[in-house]
Amino acid sequence: MVGNVVSTIKDEGYSGQKLLVIQYIDRNGDPDDKRLIAFDCAEAGIGDTVLVNVDGGAANMLLGNHCIADLTVCGVVDRVTFYDG
Repeated sequence: MVGNVVSTIKDEGYSGQKLLVIQYIDRNGDPDDKRLIAFDCAEAGIGDTVLVNVDGGAANMLLGNHCIADLTVCGVVDRVTFYDG
């Protein structure tokens, strides 16, 4: 997670929902150039590695049926281990 989003005007269905700027990383932990906006259901902070659900159904489940979103932060990652078996 690389930043917060502040919105002065938004649909009332999204009132009280925190938006974050996220950036994908590769398996070495290096950031991708693309930045995206996601709803935060995990109370993440700047610099946290987060788990992002890219299915709109997660937003419905975590934020309620009134929310339509493609990206939802649903966890803060403590550690990542790759297995190349």
